[in-house]
Amino acid sequence: QVQLVESGGGLVQAGGSLRLSCAASGRTFSSYAMGWFRQAPGKEREFIAAISWSSSNTDYEDSVKGRFTISRDNAKNTVYLQMNSLKPEDTAVYYCAAGLHTTRVRRNEVNYWGQGTQVTISS
Repeated sequence: QVQLVESGGGLVQAGGSLRLSCAASGRTFSSYAMGWFRQAPGKEREFIAAISWSSSNTDYEDSVKGRFTISRDNAKNTVYLQMNSLKPEDTAVYYCAAGLHTTRVRRNEVNYWGQGTQVTISS
């Protein structure tokens, strides 16, 4: 069992940066691929980024490539999402997720979800 708690969301002006954190409980954190998703009002939840258990493999949705960076610290049971050059269209609730492999996470085959953290980008 893995419990995920996101933090770091908030209100930022366009062009600014935020770093989201996701703290995981449970001794099996390092065996899971981790990911970030987001859901904007009136839209479906969409994949943003994923990272393998060893950090050797990362995957990004096209609209965030070059602006967002996913990373993890297995010693701290934490995964991060550094978001730069933020745009108003990045406004959404951001969710942390754990799955068996980055490809499965991208396909929304997720074993565990966090509760989400709101990110709002003002123009």
